[in-house]
Amino acid sequence: MKYELFIRVALTEDLPERNLRRGDVATVVASHPGRPGQEPGYSLEVFNAVGETVDVVTGRESQIEPLTADEL
Repeated sequence: MKYELFIRVALTEDLPERNLRRGDVATVVASHPGRPGQEPGYSLEVFNAVGETVDVVTGRESQIEPLTADEL
């Protein structure tokens, strides 16, 4: 699935080296097409509840998913 810039997504797995957990919400800030045979990737900005940047990470497309209306 191709994600547009500035859309909010959720992590699908823990990133313990960055202190991020599955379900954490991030904003897509850049896309990376990937080389032939390689999965596309995205740069993600992760914010805390008051809007401060916690981290900026790069992840594979399979490490993120769209948010759904039934999530809190």
